[in-house]
Amino acid sequence: MALSAFFSRLKSGLAKSAEKLGANIAATFTKRKLDDAALEELEDMLIASDLGVAVAGHIIGNFRRTRFGKEVTDSEIREALAAEIATILQPVALPLKPDTSKKPFVILMVGVNGAGKTTTIGKLATAYREQGLSPVLAAGDTFRAAAVEQLQIWGERAGAEVISAPPNSDAASLAHDALKQAQASGADILLIDTAGRLHNKTVLMEELRKIIRVIRKLDPTAPHAVLLTLDATIGQNAIAQVRTFRDMVELTGLIVTKLDGSAKAGIVVALADTFHLPVHAVGTGEQAGDLRPFDATEFARALVGL
Repeated sequence: MALSAFFSRLKSGLAKSAEKLGANIAATFTKRKLDDAALEELEDMLIASDLGVAVAGHIIGNFRRTRFGKEVTDSEIREALAAEIATILQPVALPLKPDTSKKPFVILMVGVNGAGKTTTIGKLATAYREQGLSPVLAAGDTFRAAAVEQLQIWGERAGAEVISAPPNSDAASLAHDALKQAQASGADILLIDTAGRLHNKTVLMEELRKIIRVIRKLDPTAPHAVLLTLDATIGQNAIAQVRTFRDMVELTGLIVTKLDGSAKAGIVVALADTFHLPVHAVGTGEQAGDLRPFDATEFARALVGL
């Protein structure tokens, strides 16, 4: 998918979020003085749009310093908001660039079931293949047959080898075998899928830590990236998910999926402000080309309906 087409898709995907925020701004600021009452209303809108209390307070503080008492239109407010949001997002808008000196570059994918983790692995594999790299996929969610089958389908599409094991096998053993095979074949990238059963955090934490321990027996520097896949439709619950997984493993970055089905895309801004973790990519659909590197300015403008 061409970049311009993706941004068009992003704008369409963020329509629900933009409608929520932009429509409220339009209704409130059809040429109005930016006084205390107006700023309070705007702050409420930002919080309701999942940007979070801290971000809303920061933005309103800046507006109070630079625009207080001035007459503003809804388009002026949206332009200013987009600029403020882009400033917050810019430091975390970092594409994931595998270090080709690591062979393979090991990416451990974590996240709850249903967040789009397995699909994201398939999309990443496709993107790496298009870049001329050779990816290998490890079906580490061994308790969910559907996840293994889904990964095999994506592997076929991407022309990538998928390493799996019988149902309910030890995920760490599978990860160890996958890394061994990827090293032997000279693969550039190893993407390891994992389970996401948050109802038993202790078991999941031990499983993830065990995977890391066993792959480090083969490569002490692995995993080279630990990415958390987040479903944008869960809104503020994403904050708790990041904290939970950060307690389990050393997260290096985020991928946000399902923006096309969410009215809560403002959560990306709250995540950036709270954790300062790189947001490597965002997803707006099921096709391979629907996962793209995160662009702070385009996202900010789409979020406010520009």
